[in-house]
Amino acid sequence: MGTLFYSKTLKNLTKAWPGKKYFGIYRFLPIFFGIGATLEYVMIKWDFNEQVNFYRTYKRRQASIIAEERLHKLLDPSSVTISSSVTRT
Repeated sequence: MGTLFYSKTLKNLTKAWPGKKYFGIYRFLPIFFGIGATLEYVMIKWDFNEQVNFYRTYKRRQASIIAEERLHKLLDPSSVTISSSVTRT
């Protein structure tokens, strides 16, 4: 049966990582938390051409969706309700 590792360096690094007895495979979890936090920070702070980043794009898309919904409500006659206090003769 073949080995899972293709690199001796990677194999040695994973064997040397502490916590195998108590945490098993979950001992690598802090690495992924760190990677996730770094990715989130980069998405917030990094600007491409100083105009676009992830959150500006998300906010712009949400604003356009809300504007389209409001416009649709204004233009759609079936969404208009007549108050029950108004009586017609």
